[in-house]
Amino acid sequence: MIINLAELSPNKVYHTMTQTVVPRPVAWVLSEHENGKFNLAPFSYFNAVCSNPPVVMLSIGRKPDGSDKDTFRNIVERKRFVIHLAHPELAPQVTKSAKVLPDGESELELVDMDTVAFDGFELPRLKDARLAFACELYKLDTIGENDQNLVFGKLLRIWLDDEVVAEDDKGRMKVLADRLNPLARLGGNEYVTAGNILDIPRES
Repeated sequence: MIINLAELSPNKVYHTMTQTVVPRPVAWVLSEHENGKFNLAPFSYFNAVCSNPPVVMLSIGRKPDGSDKDTFRNIVERKRFVIHLAHPELAPQVTKSAKVLPDGESELELVDMDTVAFDGFELPRLKDARLAFACELYKLDTIGENDQNLVFGKLLRIWLDDEVVAEDDKGRMKVLADRLNPLARLGGNEYVTAGNILDIPRES
């Protein structure tokens, strides 16, 4: 089967890409609105793109009316945000937090999630997530015919639940992927979890 993307509408291209570029890590992003409330929204066009400096990228689309999403506007205005990796038990809340709310309303209230202080950072983190990245805005860009917003965030701190951290045989920190069990996106309404983990040493 060959799919010629040039023959598809943008919606069908999106539908095809989200089913074939899989799995995609989900960035569950907390940002602060100008009214002091916290927005919480998931984005699966997300990944690490640089390690010196440590930078991740979010690709943030627009609201149905074409305006900027609250998360993007909050990041532009306040330069700080927190990215969480959710685990499967939080999948219903991740999905619910994707709902478009009126400007100034908080998804935290919608999903009934608690926050705790993120030591050394201005914003809090979600209490129930197992991993959180404290980020500052590094760079902005746009891409595509509809000016999709690209947000590059510099990682300042990482919080990890002690239960997902161990030490490898060389004495280095090891994140236990099976315990972290990060939620990832497939197409449509589907998610996938860590599942079987393959550890295949490279040839020297």
